[in-house]
Amino acid sequence: MSGTLPAVDRAMRAPLLQVRSLTKHFGSAGVFGRGRVVHAVEDVSLDVARGEVVGLVGESGSGKTTIARCALRLTEPTAGEIRFDGTDLRGLPRQALKRLRQRMQYVFQDPFGSLSPRMTVAGILTEGLVIQGIGSRAERYDRAARALEAVELPADSLARYPHQFSGGQRQRLGIARALVLQPDFLVADEPVSALDVSIQAQIINLLRGLQQRMGLTMLFISHDLAVVEYLCDRVVVLYLGRIMEVAPTARLYEAPQHPYTKALMAAVPVPDPGAPHRAALLRGDIPSPANPPAGCVLHTRCPLATAECQRTVPQLREVAPGHFKACWRDA
Repeated sequence: MSGTLPAVDRAMRAPLLQVRSLTKHFGSAGVFGRGRVVHAVEDVSLDVARGEVVGLVGESGSGKTTIARCALRLTEPTAGEIRFDGTDLRGLPRQALKRLRQRMQYVFQDPFGSLSPRMTVAGILTEGLVIQGIGSRAERYDRAARALEAVELPADSLARYPHQFSGGQRQRLGIARALVLQPDFLVADEPVSALDVSIQAQIINLLRGLQQRMGLTMLFISHDLAVVEYLCDRVVVLYLGRIMEVAPTARLYEAPQHPYTKALMAAVPVPDPGAPHRAALLRGDIPSPANPPAGCVLHTRCPLATAECQRTVPQLREVAPGHFKACWRDA
């Protein structure tokens, strides 16, 4: 999706996050041009409206986390524009960005590696408040206790260390750390992928309840299409750093239009041993992002690919109200 954004986003509520033509390359050309450049994200544009939950889906290496990290300027983009509540994040000086960060928080995938084992829960939850210069010591502890209550953990957890908690409880701590700064925007980067299935449901229900009660705007990253269907208002489908399809969640799951989205849906296991076998819709392996195909990046695996697909990158076009796909085929 390049240049101006299609009508689907312009027609929505006022966007809190606007991303335009975002590109991120890792590596460099190296000596004599022989270096390795990884094309992690190419020309991605999306909006996230206030109060909306947008899901990013796609295989590993599709650019989901890179987009999220660039959107918060945790990773510096190679090119593109990022606006948060109308403010150009790429143009902000360091101190101004620091002040704005309390409104943008991140819940990391790994509940074990994302919490310092040397800090108590009180230290972990109040660290951001200290950095931002918010409140007295007593006020910071009070906010930390209220954040623990919001994620359904007891206040006496403040004196304990991360190793004294289970994986699900640690992820609750990670969510509490984000909430203590009272953000407007939350990135949840595969927050349940490292957890047992029974615990996953608890964390997803917690996130949904928090989002509804607090009116949070959320960018939700996941491989689990069932979780995305349950939690998200709209879905962005990514492949090899490019957007393949964008649609309201119900519409996407009822009538996926892009061959790649259809392949993702077909790959979901059916809990019925008697169900008919689903034929694989894609062939071969994912190309290296260090050497992406020309034209449509899916054409090397797509059974519907034409000569046009090999030559030209398809732009997103509307196939139904609010539903866009980047594909040369009409069906």
